Amino acid sequence: MPKPKSDNEGRSHLPQSRITTGSTFLEGIDGRSSYARRWRDLTALHIADLGGADQCSTAVKSIVRRIATLSVQLEAYDARFAEAGIAEPGGLDLYSRISNTLRRHLETIGLKRVAKDITPHLADYLEEKA
Repeated sequence: MPKPKSDNEGRSHLPQSRITTGSTFLEGIDGRSSYARRWRDLTALHIADLGGADQCSTAVKSIVRRIATLSVQLEAYDARFAEAGIAEPGGLDLYSRISNTLRRHLETIGLKRVAKDITPHLADYLEEKA
């Protein structure tokens, strides 16, 4: 009986979209804009944090793209609020909802809270007590 093919078997000869290969940001969108450059930077940084593209599933890469989009949008709100000197109530509500969505996506890919070790070294402690 022939072995069933996996989803990725035999696909290397088929053409991939420019989005899949990374040669374009989004179809019909100029990837040289500050938005697109920052989006690409954030995407690359998160993928690197996860061990590189070869260590990430397609689903994780998709979530990382959403994370980059939300992050860039939140940065735009940060700039808008700073420029105005205040966050308007509707904008702040949307900012909060986007922030929470971003946190949930980050938790999905492995955002962890790491406690900082503040225990003094024994030698430092003894020196302080002397």
